[in-house]
Amino acid sequence: MIAFIVRRLWQAALVMLVMSLLVFMGVFVIGNPVDVLISPDATQEIRDRVIAQYGLDLPVWQQYLQFMTNLLHGDLGRSFVYNMPVSELIASRLPATAELALTAVFMASLIGIPLGIYAGYKSDSWASKIIMALSILGFSVPTFWIGLMLIMVFAVQLGIMPAGGRGATVSIFGVPLSFLTLDGLHHLALPAINLSLFKLSLMIRLAASGTREIMLTDTIKFARAAGINERTILRRHVLRLISIPLVTVFGLELGSTVAFAVVTETIYSWPGLGKLIIDSITSLDRPVMVAYLMLVSLLFITINLIVDLSYAVLDPRMRQGGGK
Repeated sequence: MIAFIVRRLWQAALVMLVMSLLVFMGVFVIGNPVDVLISPDATQEIRDRVIAQYGLDLPVWQQYLQFMTNLLHGDLGRSFVYNMPVSELIASRLPATAELALTAVFMASLIGIPLGIYAGYKSDSWASKIIMALSILGFSVPTFWIGLMLIMVFAVQLGIMPAGGRGATVSIFGVPLSFLTLDGLHHLALPAINLSLFKLSLMIRLAASGTREIMLTDTIKFARAAGINERTILRRHVLRLISIPLVTVFGLELGSTVAFAVVTETIYSWPGLGKLIIDSITSLDRPVMVAYLMLVSLLFITINLIVDLSYAVLDPRMRQGGGK
């Protein structure tokens, strides 16, 4: 197991190095931030001074080496627009995105997995067919349209939910959290529901297909022959056997939710990383763009490592082969 972890960490470091090069080069070719930062009426002397100040006059490879040197020292650079360290800027926005993403994914899992198991167990029932039909809507309907409809119905017509913002927060160990206040929960509800619908549909269909497949195996036949009741079979056998693909999807969807919550955060004016990266792209704030993409890469690599380690806990066969 130790050798497996060390090998995974080495692979993660190599992937991060390659990603840093691709991200930096990709962001470098997007426009010229000087055109956004400086007024068109500015003199050439002022332009040259600002270009030199931000190191934009250096060759690309020198800028990359400087970026990597600063990154190894924990320095992500300084925002062109906000004129503050990027690490502080991201740290101030990350709790909002993490709270929204965790709420959405846990909501989808807590509702989707039981519904999926029921739909797979009672596949011929009307309730099962309704559940599977509704899950198709989660894949088919665009997220932005659902978000706008939720605002129109619950915020505009009924007036019972706020249309945007994060609401009141409570600071826990310096981290502002909105779900601990009633006003924060009201602001969190609509964006969390909007963000969770696709994940909910995915969990339902994955759990349903896994349940249908497992119910036909010899394991379930032997359990029934031994006199084990159906509820115990579902809890001890079915749920455990479908847990590995569910853990995979949970991990990957958590990462993608944090990384791609841009649409939901924009619609609901949620002050998270998604809204920050949109504003940074608009203003060509390169340090923020590079730091955000590097953070997303690190997030997916870390989640994949955690998922692989979870496999070893859920499947004894992987523990036996982990050191190979």
